Amino acid sequence: MSTNTDISLSSYDEDQGSKLIRKAKEAPFVPIGMAGFAAIVAYGLYKLKNRGNTKMSIHLIHMRVAAQGFVVGAMTLGMGYSMYKEFWAKPKP
Repeated sequence: MSTNTDISLSSYDEDQGSKLIRKAKEAPFVPIGMAGFAAIVAYGLYKLKNRGNTKMSIHLIHMRVAAQGFVVGAMTLGMGYSMYKEFWAKPKP
C-alpha cells in the first residue's frame, strides 16, 4: 500500500481565527445572521423583566420567532448574494 506524500496539509495548519475569517469571506451573511440572532436573544433577555402582563411562554415564543426570522432573512440574502456573484457578476472570458 503506497501513500501519496504530495497532499497539501495547509488546511490542517490553519488556526481557528483564520479559518473563521476565511469562512466569513466566503459566506458573509452567516456571521451577520449569527450576530443578529445573538442580538435578538440579548434584547429578549433584557426585556424579560419589563414584559408587563405578558406570559413568559408568549414572550419566549415571540423572541424565538424574531430570532428565527432574522436568521432566515440573513440566509435568504446570503443565497441571493451568492447567486448574484456566481451568475451575474462573473467576469466575462
